[in-house]
Amino acid sequence: MIKKSVALKYDSESGSDAPSIVAKGAGHIAEKINEIARENGVYIHEDGDLVEVLAKLDVGAEIPEEMFAAVAKVLAYVYKLNKSKKTS
Repeated sequence: MIKKSVALKYDSESGSDAPSIVAKGAGHIAEKINEIARENGVYIHEDGDLVEVLAKLDVGAEIPEEMFAAVAKVLAYVYKLNKSKKTS
């Protein structure tokens, strides 16, 4: 199976209501996306089903409303991780 990666960004101060796709790729590109994320301390969440759906979206596209619940769970976990790192 070819590895796929999708990078999301959400900035509540940008005025956008939804996270957006900032990068996506398969194979070598997916590995590079993950490498850059690790180098920058970005959390990597592995969910094959979610990445399959997100990979169908274009880079720059906002996450559709019907996907908010799945993406919100990941973002909530990331915020929790970030908060615990700041208090440590």
